[in-house]
Amino acid sequence: MADPSSYRPKPGQIPDSPGVYKFRDEHRRVIYVGKAKSLRQRLANYFQDLAGLHPRTRTMVTTAASVEWTVVSTEVEALQLEYSWIKEFDPRFNVKYRDDKSYPYLAVTLNEDFPRVQVMRGQKRKGVRYFGPYSHAWAIRDTVDLLLRVFPVRTCSAGVFKNAERTGRPCLLGYIGKCSAPCVGRVSPEEHRELAEEFCDFMAGRTGTYIRRLEKDMMVAAEDMEYERAARLRDDIEALKRAMEKSAVVLADATDADLIAVAEDELEAAVQIFHVRGGRVRGQRGWVTDKVEAVDTAGLVEHALQQLYGDETGDAVPKEVLVPALPEDVDAVTQWLTGRRGSNVSLRIPQRGDKKALMETVGRNAQQALVLHKTKRASDLTTRSRALEEIAEALGLETAPLRIECFDISHFQGEDVVASMVVFEDGLPRKSEYRRFQIRGFEGQDDVRSMHEVVSRRFKRYLAERERTGEWAVEEPDGAAGGADGTTPGTVPAPGEAPTALGLADETGRPRKFAYPPQLVVVDGGRPQVAAARRALDELGIDDVAVCGLAKRLEEVWLPDEEDPVVLPRSSEGLYLLQRVRDTAHDFAIRYQRSKRSKRIRTSPLDDVPGLGDTRKQALIKHFGSVKRLRQATIEQICEVPGLGRKTAEAVAVALAQAAPAAPAVNTATGEIIEDDGGGTAQDGGSRDD
Repeated sequence: MADPSSYRPKPGQIPDSPGVYKFRDEHRRVIYVGKAKSLRQRLANYFQDLAGLHPRTRTMVTTAASVEWTVVSTEVEALQLEYSWIKEFDPRFNVKYRDDKSYPYLAVTLNEDFPRVQVMRGQKRKGVRYFGPYSHAWAIRDTVDLLLRVFPVRTCSAGVFKNAERTGRPCLLGYIGKCSAPCVGRVSPEEHRELAEEFCDFMAGRTGTYIRRLEKDMMVAAEDMEYERAARLRDDIEALKRAMEKSAVVLADATDADLIAVAEDELEAAVQIFHVRGGRVRGQRGWVTDKVEAVDTAGLVEHALQQLYGDETGDAVPKEVLVPALPEDVDAVTQWLTGRRGSNVSLRIPQRGDKKALMETVGRNAQQALVLHKTKRASDLTTRSRALEEIAEALGLETAPLRIECFDISHFQGEDVVASMVVFEDGLPRKSEYRRFQIRGFEGQDDVRSMHEVVSRRFKRYLAERERTGEWAVEEPDGAAGGADGTTPGTVPAPGEAPTALGLADETGRPRKFAYPPQLVVVDGGRPQVAAARRALDELGIDDVAVCGLAKRLEEVWLPDEEDPVVLPRSSEGLYLLQRVRDTAHDFAIRYQRSKRSKRIRTSPLDDVPGLGDTRKQALIKHFGSVKRLRQATIEQICEVPGLGRKTAEAVAVALAQAAPAAPAVNTATGEIIEDDGGGTAQDGGSRDD
């Protein structure tokens, strides 16, 4: 625990101007980012008597070892820089909203020649019109299914569309009237785009125009005694009304607004957002956070605004944002939102009427979300804690293994040998730390040697980082110089040079690869694999990392130098966690091995022809239809391909003549021989992990 007075800036050293500040720990990791109108006044609050600080603030300042700041011109710039740094460094003492799902949007791809209506998740693309977010994808599909009666816009994928173009036959939706079938020319591109724009207008809330137009057409058809057409229009009107009922009117004045509500207690807070467009609720989403910093409702609202609109521009930021409490720097936040939208944004607390009533509804949703989260998390935390304690007890560890790394080897009949490393922290997968390895130390199949190589390479990298940062000097074991993975140990910083922290980039605070040691290494296998992993650690002088193996046959846990395995009860939470770790590593290794094998199978004799790029290779295959036919062609015939001169044609002929024809591929399920399709590809008959 550090004494804040040991790194307190000298009087007068801190500028009295707007800026952003960072607290770093003893390893130079950024642990907190904040902004202030006056850096001098704000930072002075952190260096008062510890007894007068909020407990969370006291924990932060005693964890920190230094503070630094950046001066900016305005409070808006401070807000933007604070958001950028929180996103970059992910500080442990800043509020971070956790969202366990990717919300689906209804998207219309207006950037295509024939716009498509579909469900989209993830990052937004330029030229695509989005509506939502929705809580569930099925809600989007139900709405689209109703609207396609009136706006028969394309919903098929590019592959289905091109196939329909080629065959001249539309898909099923084209036959039943839920697609205008632009693929076969039933409507022109202009007519189809007009349909897509009308669909967007309806989704944006301009519904009255279309309802009135259809009602008028229905009356005209009835007067002309076109009763079948009148019945179809009646059904269309009902379909539009049912689609509108799915998002009932909540604000009568066709308001575009986002309503944000917060429910909180001493430890956690839940945020709920309702997206209202055209007076109707078009989407809903929610986040939950740990209150790791001393923050009030206004601070939680400000963090929510940053996360909600930090990467948005244009109409994605509404004209009006309603909140339960205004941020401290409300003018700066309003200016920031206005800049992101490109026009004025109103940020306020609803005081009366429909908007206040709707805000109360959003608040009830936030309260229910917090209660549900606490119920789930209590169960999860209890289960994970029990699992880690059972593992520690079974393996004789002094403490629960908060970081577990698992290694697995995968190959296909001795070829394409690869390995995987997955990481679990606090019983949860940490996917950003997953790593893949190619076995390069030897040829052929030997799982034991492969395991020794992979564990050695992983921990050589760790020791090299420790030595490079100067935390402790490593005495290099015999034959370890350079490392099997091609890395070389770092050097100790020169006198006067600032040492960098364990596993952290110079002056950035970002984690490095292989920087943190696990408390437990799990290998997929029995005694031989465990012995290989333990031997690798012993050769590197590492004696504070436990090793065990989990054999698939009887789910036995093997320990180094033990004759008999440890058998955990089948109902054990510890065994379930070890199985999950092992299975995750197994799947990760198989995916990597299959991708390497698939890439190797797709190689072609044309790859070795000098000066022959992908474009001309594709032109050759398109012209002749397959490598087999190309191999039978004369040099003169090859020269007929546009862009190929005689010299290149001769090189192609020589390369194909020297390359022996590959053995025919066989579909292992049917026994069918698969003809060469021109790219040297064969169907993947599956991969096994020996």
